[in-house]
Amino acid sequence: MNIIFFAVMIAILFVIGAMLQRLFNGPTIYDRMNGLGVIGADTILLLVLFGYVDGRPDMYVDIAISYAFLGFIGSVIVAKYLGGKDI
Repeated sequence: MNIIFFAVMIAILFVIGAMLQRLFNGPTIYDRMNGLGVIGADTILLLVLFGYVDGRPDMYVDIAISYAFLGFIGSVIVAKYLGGKDI
């Protein structure tokens, strides 16, 4: 079962790499925000999978939940900041 988790983790790392390319070379701010959101969601999934591989999913799920909460708050703040600007 760990081999499947490792394969999925490697695939997620490739997706994060593709989204980093979108984050740095995105033509608009909306492409960059989308890339950042996907990186955040994939990082949460990567944390949970690493928890199952490590044998302590409870600790990593707690870290993933707090990371998701901070990512959500950050997205709301950036969206509020960009909402007032004419882009």
